[in-house]
Amino acid sequence: MEFSITVPAADFEKFLDEAAEHISEGMKIDGFRTGKAPRSVVEQNTSPEKVLAHGAEHAIKKTYVDAIVTNRIDAIGEPKITITKIARGNDLEFKAVVAVMPEIKLSNYRKDIKSVKKPETDKVTDEQIQKELETLQNSRAKLVTVSRVAGNGDRVEIDFEAYVDGKLIEGGKAERHPLTIGESYFIPGFEDNLIGMKEKDEKEFDLNFPKNYHQKELAGKPARFKVKMSLVQKKELPKIDDEFAKSLGSFENLEALKKSIREGIGVEQKKKSEEKWRTEAIEKIASESEIDLPEVLIEQELEKMMAEFEQNIAQMGLKLETYLENIKKSKSEITKGWRETAEKRVRAALVLREIAAAEKIEVPADEIEKEMNTVMAYYKSVPDMEKNVDMERLYNYTKGALTNEKVFHFLASL
Repeated sequence: MEFSITVPAADFEKFLDEAAEHISEGMKIDGFRTGKAPRSVVEQNTSPEKVLAHGAEHAIKKTYVDAIVTNRIDAIGEPKITITKIARGNDLEFKAVVAVMPEIKLSNYRKDIKSVKKPETDKVTDEQIQKELETLQNSRAKLVTVSRVAGNGDRVEIDFEAYVDGKLIEGGKAERHPLTIGESYFIPGFEDNLIGMKEKDEKEFDLNFPKNYHQKELAGKPARFKVKMSLVQKKELPKIDDEFAKSLGSFENLEALKKSIREGIGVEQKKKSEEKWRTEAIEKIASESEIDLPEVLIEQELEKMMAEFEQNIAQMGLKLETYLENIKKSKSEITKGWRETAEKRVRAALVLREIAAAEKIEVPADEIEKEMNTVMAYYKSVPDMEKNVDMERLYNYTKGALTNEKVFHFLASL
């Protein structure tokens, strides 16, 4: 969408005065307090062109926002601004080109939703509870150093070097590297070669990197490994009984712990089942609706996905640049493969927004405030986090998330 805006000369003069004041705040001008020098003096100490450009920038930002609010233009993304007339003592004129929210022709969602199978939660099995108990048991295991040879399930520490074509590969050397034999963190066959080694034993063996290995320059290549066993430890597992349950918290006995695990798994399964239904429901409605997706929305979603990806990488202790170097890919190559997902996410967001408008679904201000307070309470516990929060963005995000929740509850009621 393109539209023109005119800032009357008298109003533009005020913006120029404000620009001069702002510029002078960073200047020391003899005879005047900081920020109090007249525009003519500021222009003499800088240049009329600088004040003119600064004033125009402020005028455009202010009048553009006023224009889209007054005319109820549902703009998305940053506008492309072209100044068509600018001079002292004259009106300021400029054109703005901006993407707007597309018109959406919703499907008969009240009918479509009935064809989506309602969420069902699987029954929690005894096998699932036992598996969770064993996970807890392993987390409380004691490690005891032994002088015997290493076996499956033992925790060991090794020095190793990895060579391809006779050269040490990047990141292919470590000392006292910990691992548990059988957890398969290394390439296939590596951990098998550790079985039967005891402390101070040394060994060399050959293996091929998998053909689908994440480092393409190593994929499928033969490698020689040199390994020295530094430490062998066995795991002593506690017995799963009433005392074990009591050691984990406020559980009277093993049955109380099992009940808690059953409830926890049940809640998680219900959540997954509901998420699956929500995805299928919104994709069904979106596929039957007519939506002309603006490119700017897809690009924004891809940027958001990249930010999420970078955060996940950081949680693993990696920098995005290092990760990209290792896999020999650029950001654009990665996001290219995400485009279909980004389009689905944008379609879903637009459909949810349109249904909320059609059904007049709104979130009371007190609910938004309550949720924001919960988020802010968390931020207060994280050093320097609270002062960096963008409150407007947090408000819009919270409002959107709560609105979507109400829309899904509405769809489920149909």
